[in-house]
Amino acid sequence: MKKLPQGEELKKRAEELGIPQEADFRGTKYYATDPVLQRRVQEAEGSRREGWWWIFALISAIASVGSAVAAILAVCLRSK
Repeated sequence: MKKLPQGEELKKRAEELGIPQEADFRGTKYYATDPVLQRRVQEAEGSRREGWWWIFALISAIASVGSAVAAILAVCLRSK
């Protein structure tokens, strides 16, 4: 398991991922602590990685349909 970033490195990584580090609630500013930012960074990085899995699922589905069509054509052409 890789070491979680801390301090300025963590803030820089959060900024790269577009994670807000402060919130404004009824005129009071709240700043995210390191553990909160670490969790948000982990979730954002995981989401980014998982975002590509749909492409592999789509390719797999297309290959399955192609295989089924090829099998049906093979059976139909063989029976003639």
